[in-house]
Formats: sequence, structure tokens, C-alpha cells
Amino acid sequence: MAGHSKWANIQHRKKAQDNKRGKLFTRLIREITVTARMGGSDPDANPRLRLAIDKALGGNMPKDTIERAVKKGAGELEGVQYDEITYEGYGTGGVAIMVETMTDNRNRTVAEVRHAFTKYGGNMGADGSVAYMFKKLGILSYGADVDEDKLMEAALEAGAEDVVTSDDGSSEVFTTEESFVDVKDAMVAAGLEPEMAEVTMRADNEITLDAEQGGKLLKLLDIIEELDDVQNVYNNGDIPPESYEQA
Repeated sequence: MAGHSKWANIQHRKKAQDNKRGKLFTRLIREITVTARMGGSDPDANPRLRLAIDKALGGNMPKDTIERAVKKGAGELEGVQYDEITYEGYGTGGVAIMVETMTDNRNRTVAEVRHAFTKYGGNMGADGSVAYMFKKLGILSYGADVDEDKLMEAALEAGAEDVVTSDDGSSEVFTTEESFVDVKDAMVAAGLEPEMAEVTMRADNEITLDAEQGGKLLKLLDIIEELDDVQNVYNNGDIPPESYEQA
């Protein structure tokens, strides 16, 4: 991230996510249910389901809750059927935003997402208007205190795609979506527990914002993330750490 400490941004993001744990179970249950419906209930044959279960276990979700969600998705238990819909738009400074939702009422969801964009300085875009800027990948983040050579060796042995070290000394290990869980497990087994680990959408190019612009963007992102049907929100803004501190 040009001109800013990537590690500081990671820390601020982690803190913001920790503050929203109350909604985590709802999102994870929907993810497990939809993923089981789409790809089957066997996590060994359904990498996305395996990832969802791993995230749920990492969030201390009870195993019986996970099992019920899988069975509902597989049609073994009765439950609400959710559809995956992604919305695209722009925020402060022309920052591209992607909003992943799971909903049982498309009309309600699109109205809520559009209202959030309009009220907080953004605007909805057409399908495909920003999606081409992003790609899905797994990322494991490490601080500057981790030995770079050890990290590189372990990551390549685990099957990672790449390792990138930033100017502030922090490093990121990149994986495919399918290999993310295996690489993460191998890194942990090697004594390299990541500070953050996630499958996410990342843009090839970022838009640098000042503190005021960053604060406005964070407000929009927070409002969107609070919507009940929203699962994930991605953007290509390079937000300075002081914007997080003011939010």
C-alpha cells in the first residue's frame, strides 16, 4: 500500500473485525449452508465447505451447529434457502467496492445495499463494472518479527503461490482459494501462525486516499457490512491508518 504501513492497516482491520464477532456466527452458518447445497456435504470433496467449516471452528462455533448447517444445505434438514448475489459500486474517491450477499429476499437486499451506497457518498454500478479489477486468493499475513527466509522456505514447501515482503518488514503468503486450508495448516505446523488468514478478493491496483477520504469510505463500508444479508465487502482503497483511528 503506497505510502502507508500495510501492517498497521492489517492490525486496524483485525480490530474492526473482532468488534463485529456478534454477527460472525450468522454469516458462517449461511456460508456453510449455501456451500453444502452448491458443492455437496463432504468437505474433502468440497474445498469451499472445508474452508467455511475451518473458519467456523476457528470462531469457536459448536460442532453440532456446524453439522446442522451442513445438513440443511444438503437437504437433510428443513431450512431457509439462500441465494448468493454480488453487488458492485463506487465509494469516496472512486474506490471500487464489491458486496457479497446471501439472501432469501433479493428485492429487500438490493434496496438496502443501494440505500447504503446512496446515503453515504457512493453509488451502485452495473454488474461487471468493478469485478474485473479483483481476483480471489488466499492470504496469510505475518509481522516483521517473522524470519523471512524461514517463512519463504515453509511457504514454498506448503504449496503457496508467492510470498511478498513489504517495506515495513511485514510479509504476505499468497495461495489459491482451493489450497488455502492446506497451506495454512502446513504453515501452522511449521510454527508459523499467521496474524490474519483469509480467502479474500484483492484488486491489482489500489486508490490512495487521504485521512478524510479514508474516514468517509470506512463509514460507508461499516454501514454496508452491518446489513443482515451482507457476507463480505471488498474495496480497492488504500486507507491510511489514521482513518481507522478516527472511525
